[in-house]
Amino acid sequence: MPDWLHTPMTVAGRILLALMFVLAGVGKLANIDGTAGFMASAGLPASPALVVLVGLGELLAGLAVATGFMARWAALGLAVFTLSVSFIFHRYWAVPDEQQMVQQLLFMKNMGVAGGMLVLAALGPGPASLGKRRRSSPGGGPNPAR
Repeated sequence: MPDWLHTPMTVAGRILLALMFVLAGVGKLANIDGTAGFMASAGLPASPALVVLVGLGELLAGLAVATGFMARWAALGLAVFTLSVSFIFHRYWAVPDEQQMVQQLLFMKNMGVAGGMLVLAALGPGPASLGKRRRSSPGGGPNPAR
C-alpha cells in the first residue's frame, strides 16, 4: 500500500465507522416517541429521557470518532454499546424462522462494527485527527514516532 494513501484511508475509515452512529443518533433525537416505543418492544423502558441519552451518546461519540477527537474512548464506548444492543435487538436465535436471516445479518454486521471500533480504540485515530498529540522527545523536539 503506498504511504500517500494512509491518511485519506484512515480518515475515510473513521468517517464510515462513525456514520451509522451519527445518523442513528440524529434519527433517535428526531423521533423520540417512536424510538421509545421501539425500545419498549424489546423490553426496555419506554423512556424519552433514555432515548435522548442514547441519541446524544451515539451522535457525540460518532462525531468524536469521525474527527478523531477522543476517538479511542468514543470507539470503546461505541463498541460496548453496539455489542450490548446487538444481544437485545438482534437475537436471531430467538425469532421466528422467517426473521432469522435478517436478524443474523444485522447481528453479524454489528459484530464487525464493534470489532472495527475495538481496533480503533486499541490503535488510535491515526493521522489527520483532532486527537493527534505531539509528544516531546527527551531532547525537547517533536517525537516523530508518535
